[in-house]
Amino acid sequence: MLNQIFFLGIAKLKEHKVVTGLTTFDAERKMLLDAGYGDPAINYYLEKKHMGCFENADQVFKKIGSCGDIMKVYLKVDNNTISDARYEITGCAGAIAAAMAAVDLVKGKTVDEALKINDGDIFKVLESIPEKKHHCIQLAVKTMHEGIQEYKNLN
Repeated sequence: MLNQIFFLGIAKLKEHKVVTGLTTFDAERKMLLDAGYGDPAINYYLEKKHMGCFENADQVFKKIGSCGDIMKVYLKVDNNTISDARYEITGCAGAIAAAMAAVDLVKGKTVDEALKINDGDIFKVLESIPEKKHHCIQLAVKTMHEGIQEYKNLN
């Protein structure tokens, strides 16, 4: 009986795809566009190119936002320059997009230059995210800054 229900569910999914003509990827992109996300923000969210962790990070820092989103940043620092960074995130599209943009902005910068990156810099890269998601940018910046500052204090 359970198998029948499962296969009926799969059939309905296939039917939905045919009816709408959209792939899941396209449907998600359309939803985000309709919600007020700009193309760069959507691409950061869908690609998640700086998501994950790496071994032997020089610094790992975790922060929980007021909304409950959790960000953990991993930093690799060579000769006082951020050579790589990754985030692990439990959060929404805005949080993921903001964190991925933050990594692009700090890679190749000295730790002091990276500390100068602010919310406005990330917003410019994302082009647009819904106003209710601006706190996500703040969380990405604070997580990065506090991780870098902790690195500086320990080294």
